[in-house]
Amino acid sequence: MKISVLVVIGTGGIGLAIARREGAGKTILLADINEQALAEAAKDLENTGYTVHTQVVDIAARASVTALAAAAAALGDVMQVVHAAGLSPNMAPPDKILAVDLHGTALLLEEFGRVVAVGGAGIVISSMAGHMPPALGQAADEALARTPADELLALPMLQPAQVPDSGAAYALSKRANQLRVQQQSLHWGERGARLNSISPGIIMTPLAQHEMNSPIGDAYRAMIKTSVAKRVGTADEVAAAASYLLSLEAGFVTGSDILIDGGVIAAMRAGKLSYGG
Repeated sequence: MKISVLVVIGTGGIGLAIARREGAGKTILLADINEQALAEAAKDLENTGYTVHTQVVDIAARASVTALAAAAAALGDVMQVVHAAGLSPNMAPPDKILAVDLHGTALLLEEFGRVVAVGGAGIVISSMAGHMPPALGQAADEALARTPADELLALPMLQPAQVPDSGAAYALSKRANQLRVQQQSLHWGERGARLNSISPGIIMTPLAQHEMNSPIGDAYRAMIKTSVAKRVGTADEVAAAASYLLSLEAGFVTGSDILIDGGVIAAMRAGKLSYGG
């Protein structure tokens, strides 16, 4: 019997919550750019009964992503792929966010689309930020969805003059993730696999806590106050949605995005909250 492999890229709160929920009885390949965080996360999982392999990866580099996909395939049948790595607006300048969150996601979808097993499923953790900007227009949507990953960062709409700050870069990247997942789901489907995205709102992870304590923290608090739920979400709530999308129960779901934001986008579209807080 071949080994069933769960690939989790990103050792943050959401990635690890999904690994714990889905990893029992499987071989987990855990990947991150931070070697120390990767080792600590793997140790925590191993100490609670999981089988874990690790690999350092730079998702913005094609060769690194190709090596990760090959390592996953060498372990067994790549049945589940979870991409939960990325940068938030307060962590990096616009060009770095575009390189990691937008270009890196496109690379991962291309490379893992070549190795995912029949019956497999993938999830990209996007963000409610992708639902915030006004419509980009058909030409822009098609460019973000279909341009080969290695050519994406050369698009005119992604040049510095068009992406003025890290917040804009982040929202554009997450919109691109949602569009890219829909388009790439066709290629994954040719292998008998499914691909979807989840767009969380403010989920209380260490990354979110960092943002809450940053200069954009007031905007976060305004979103929480104005939302329907009037609270932050938890990584376990995102993991529950991921578990459904990765399961056979979601066999008819592919190319979709699930918004898990406590009603922030609903409030925004009702005019109770402006874009950007």
